[in-house]
Amino acid sequence: MSSCSNLTAPLSVLCLSVDVVFLSSLSVLIMCGNLLVIISIVYFKQLHTPTNYLILSLAVADLLVGVLVLPFSLILFVSSYWYLQDLLCRVRGSFDMLLCSCSILNLCCISVDRFYAVCQPLRYRIKINVRVVGLMILVTWTVSAIIGIVVTFWAPKQGQNSRRCDVFQTKSSTIMGAFFAFYIPAIVIVTIYLKILMVAQRQARRILNTKKSGATVSKMEKKATKTLALVMGVFLMSWTPFFLCVTIHPLIDYTIPSHVIQIFKWLGWSNSMLNPCVYAFFYSWFRSAFRMIITGKIFQGDFSNSKLASVGNLLT
Repeated sequence: MSSCSNLTAPLSVLCLSVDVVFLSSLSVLIMCGNLLVIISIVYFKQLHTPTNYLILSLAVADLLVGVLVLPFSLILFVSSYWYLQDLLCRVRGSFDMLLCSCSILNLCCISVDRFYAVCQPLRYRIKINVRVVGLMILVTWTVSAIIGIVVTFWAPKQGQNSRRCDVFQTKSSTIMGAFFAFYIPAIVIVTIYLKILMVAQRQARRILNTKKSGATVSKMEKKATKTLALVMGVFLMSWTPFFLCVTIHPLIDYTIPSHVIQIFKWLGWSNSMLNPCVYAFFYSWFRSAFRMIITGKIFQGDFSNSKLASVGNLLT
């Protein structure tokens, strides 16, 4: 339920208007960004790679956040006393947990893919192939579905507390949901990217001792550091406040203001908008594909076999 219901009538209308405008805009941005990624990977054959299939899975999860979760939230905001609110709240909560967990777990799989690409390049094609990536995607969506269904329907009846429409309603569901949906993947992602950064810096120094100039290697190190810092920073900035908040919330007798939780939840949802920027705009071949889609070039003929920009990896 929106925190606007606790305000006086004029402020409540203004607050509700802000909620509707913000969530509507966020939903559109999420859908547009992730649709670009999905169309690019599906249409251009050059992008049919194991890594990009993981990015495709991430984009589908993020797209569905914009298509399902945010519109359901809008309906809940404007229909606070609708007789089906209890059912709608549970459906929204299930989609929310399923898709947000899936988005986070996909980020975790991408970090594993990048680990093998950078740290074990000779074994990368053996370890990470289409079959393995397909299994990773299947496990990601299955685990996310289990988390979404169990955590949501483990909660007590909303009628016991009609003033709240939270995903987490009990301490046990809070701990289990946050643990599997965020804390474990976050630890995995941060650990892997720190390892990648260390390996990348070692490789850069090794190149320095062979043929590259110190200035070039220094530039490589800085780019790797900035890239990985942005990858980890965007993810942690988006989701950490919300999951810390919902973890602490039941321990202090639900005294955190609802609008604070709502703002942190919006911040978490915004990760679905930022993912296409972080995981796609870093790649020059995605930028080329986006330009062809936005300008309508792909509708002027068959460009599926077009040679896009040269393929590299997250750190180049």
